[in-house]
Amino acid sequence: MRRRAFLFLMLAAVPAGTIAAAPTALGIFDGWGAFRDPAVPRCYAIAAPSATIGKPQVKAYASVGTWPKSRIRGQFYVRLSKARAPGRELRLTVGSRRFILTGNGAHGWASDARMDAAIVAAMRAAPSMSVESATPTGGAIADTYRLRGAATAIDAAALGCAKLR
Repeated sequence: MRRRAFLFLMLAAVPAGTIAAAPTALGIFDGWGAFRDPAVPRCYAIAAPSATIGKPQVKAYASVGTWPKSRIRGQFYVRLSKARAPGRELRLTVGSRRFILTGNGAHGWASDARMDAAIVAAMRAAPSMSVESATPTGGAIADTYRLRGAATAIDAAALGCAKLR
């Protein structure tokens, strides 16, 4: 069941028209999956939130990606369950660490590679993380992720792209 949920989540993240070159599953690690997409090439660890406040408007997920040809490793990205209000802060809490993410609408990411590294390091040590902001209508966005298996999935994704350089 988990494998099917991850494949659905992964396919939901693939742009339309590219399903023929679908990514390869590298493994499922508790609540996280690792995938390789040699067509791009890229590899990533991905998970759906374990809890969300209110009814989601889009399929939310958090990921840590590697793009070997661009020399990018460990890049954090989150798609929120709802679009956030323009100008509102997007807060990521990982264990006791807090980060203010950059982004727009339902998308968020670290402001630079240094923040990416700090987020991934915090993810390796914490049991959970949450992303919070406000919607344009004044409601709340709060997506919570369990981090059990995240470190293994992140490592599997990085190893999965080691030969794609």
